[in-house]
This record gives sequence, structure tokens and C-alpha cells, in this order.
Amino acid sequence: MFQRQRLAMLVASALMSMATGANAATYFDNFTPLAASAGPIPVGGAGEATPITLSNPLFSQRSIADRTSQQAAGQFDSGAWDMITQNETGPDAGRYVFTVFETGQAGITRHDLQTGITKTIWQAPAAAPALNSFVAYDASYWTPWGTFITAEESWGGQPQPYGRLLEITNPLKANGTVDQVHRNIIPRTSHEGIQFDAAKNMYFIDELNGGTVFKYTSMTPDNGLTYFSAGQTSVLRVGDGFTPNATGAYQWVAITDAKGEALPDSVVITDPNFVTSIDGRASADVAALKGTDYQRPEDLQIATVGGAERMYMATTTTNEVYVLDLATQNISVFANQSTIDLATGAAVGSALRSPDNLAMDAEGNIYIIEDRNGGVDNDIWFAKDINKDGDLLDAGEGIGRWASNGTQGSEFTGLYFDTTNPNRAWVNIQHPSSGVDRTIEITAVPEPETYAMLGAGLGILAFVGRRRAAGK
Repeated sequence: MFQRQRLAMLVASALMSMATGANAATYFDNFTPLAASAGPIPVGGAGEATPITLSNPLFSQRSIADRTSQQAAGQFDSGAWDMITQNETGPDAGRYVFTVFETGQAGITRHDLQTGITKTIWQAPAAAPALNSFVAYDASYWTPWGTFITAEESWGGQPQPYGRLLEITNPLKANGTVDQVHRNIIPRTSHEGIQFDAAKNMYFIDELNGGTVFKYTSMTPDNGLTYFSAGQTSVLRVGDGFTPNATGAYQWVAITDAKGEALPDSVVITDPNFVTSIDGRASADVAALKGTDYQRPEDLQIATVGGAERMYMATTTTNEVYVLDLATQNISVFANQSTIDLATGAAVGSALRSPDNLAMDAEGNIYIIEDRNGGVDNDIWFAKDINKDGDLLDAGEGIGRWASNGTQGSEFTGLYFDTTNPNRAWVNIQHPSSGVDRTIEITAVPEPETYAMLGAGLGILAFVGRRRAAGK
């Protein structure tokens, strides 16, 4: 009796996991690395709805939103769809997919996975260079307290009002425009990657050749209403900060006080809208506050394995991905052109170019998304870190070409793995020659052997049931 009950429980549990995706393993790591990048598909052709060459025939793709349909529906859409996130917590968690417009008149969309409807929930009131313009939204993140943040990937010499971090305080508002607030305690930079660690420190970057990495520590980390009211921003420094691209032990050097006020050496600006802010870029270049320069740091991704928090950082110009151990405060190179290509067993070389975005699946695997040319050499690479030790130096480790984009004039942006289903992900096709940006949904299904095993289990259960019935 005990054995039959145990078998029944195992099979039922496996079936439930397959049906719901809850607590199930991802199948995205089961693939054969592509040997080459995808070739071009016709501009504006039907192929743009399924433009990705995938590395497993059991992966599938479909377009769930596109710019042409949005404009036809009367929705504002300036194009250049960038990073993606979900409502990861709270009511209807996982129901909505958010993305942003990286243009001279930025905006935010929300896609309802239940209805299939995409709405523009916020748009800039004017295009650049108007003083009430907002531009180049790149970041797209869900906060631990259930709001949405984005930020402008645009900062430089004055006068300009950009480089701001923005919070949408009511991102699930049913109708009308949501409320956006400039969180001015965060220094101005050219934003892209944003991440929160377990202690709710917020990390961000300045995307520039010679850009730096920052950490914001709130005085009230567990209170979303006051998280941005007071807190300290620090910049990452290796050694004395004057060696670019340095690795090894690092420290955080404060560029504000604990409440977020400028230090004597901080650089403060007043923008054309008469808003006074700390210039993160200029402050991190002051000798007393010097942060270590990296070459176009872009996206960030925190992974927690065995209680250890590691933050990965892509640097586009040097074709590298770094990893920061947040506990031991050490930074090292995770992947570069010397990393093994899993398709060839040799160094990947120039096949890996311009790493831009990063993503993480349900099992903590890291994906590297290139800022390259669709139809030529725009790929997503899977990083195979077998023992999850934060390097790719062990036997059998390396990177493999997981997907490739064939849409001409475009690039992959914003790969994001569903937090409610380990076998679903989304990626944007940004600024294609056709002008039709898209969100592509990618799904993975189990190998046939998995279904066969479950079928065999069900067959055994049926046989046991008949034997029991015959014995009555």
C-alpha cells in the first residue's frame, strides 16, 4: 500500500509541475549551441513575427505585441522598445509585462497576458529638447515594494534635464495615465542596469566609456514609501580607483552623506528646469571620490546561489562580463573573448561582441545578450557555469549561442524570464529597419522522454488500480 501511495504522489506531483510550471526546472538550459548567427530575413516580411533562430526544436516563439498594432489601436508608441520586467509581486503577480521606449519622447507600456492587450500607460508630454521632455528610457525594473522604476540612458554636459531615475508609484492603475515621480536623491548618470540585493541596496551604473558602478543604501530599506527619501550613494573603487577595468578587492566610496546630501567634493548641478542634483559621473571622477572606470558598463544581474549573492555586469566596449561577489567584495571577469565556445571547444573570440543585456532563468543560469546587428551577428549566449562558482574556467564550462536574431537593422533587448513559469521568456526586437518593434515570447517544453516517463508512471498507476479492483 505504501509503495502504491508513494508512486501515486510522485507521478501526481510531476504532472502538477508540468501543468503549472510552479517550482519546476527550466528546460531552457537543454539546447545544442548554434554554430553560427542567423542570416537576414526580408525587411517588413512575415518572418519578422518569428525572427529568432532557436537552439532547440522544442523551443517556440510568437509575437505578442508589435508597434504597428499599437499605433493602429491609437496608442502612443515612439518605438525603440528596450528592457522588460513583470509585476513580480503583489496582486495578480506575473500578469503584466512592462517595457519602455528608448527614444527622444519616452514612454512605458503594460501588456496584459490574460487579455493580450498592450497599453501605453505613460508617455513624455513632449519630445526632446523641450524642457518637459523625458528621453531614452532604458531601465525597466520591479521594486521590492511593488512599484516600477525606469531611468534615462542620457547624461552629459549641461544644460540638459536628463539622467533621471523615475518611479511609477501605481503601475497597475486600471485606466488613465499612471503617476511618475523623479527620485532626485539618485545622482544623475546615463542609466541602464538596476538591481536590488537581499538587503535592498540598489545598484546602478553610468553607461559610458569610463563609466562607473554605484550603490544606493536607503535609510529606510523596508519602507517603499520613504525608500528614496534619504540614503547614501557610493561608487565602486578597486585599489586607488585610477586603473581602468580593474579586478580584485573593491570598496564602496561614498559620494553623498547618509541622507543623500552632497559631500564637500561632490559635484552638484542645477539643470535647465532649476532642479539641483548630484552629478554622479562628475563626482566619481573627483580624485578624492574616484571610482573605477569600466568601458560602457550596461546591464546588471544579481544571482543568489547557496546564499551567496553575485552581481554580473556587462561592459560593451571591452566585450566582457564581470562578476562581483557582494559579500567578499571582489570583482573578477566572468566571460570574455577567451571564454570557451561550447559549440567548438575553442575560445569564442570575436563571435562574442558588445555584450549589453543580462538575464537569469529560474535555475540561476546567466544569459548574455549582444548589442549587435540583426541578420548578421546578434546573438544571445548561455553561460554554462556547472558548479555555479561564478567563473567559467572548469571543465565543460563556457558559453553557447542560445538564440540568434534575423531581423535586419535591429538588436535583441530586454530578455526576461517569467517569474511564474520557468519555461517562458520574453525578448524585444528593437529599432528594426521596418520600424516595427516587437515583443517575442519564447517557450520551452519538455523532451519527449519526459512525457514518456510520466506516461509510464500513469500506466503503472492504472495497472495497480485494476489489480486492486480485481482483488475486491
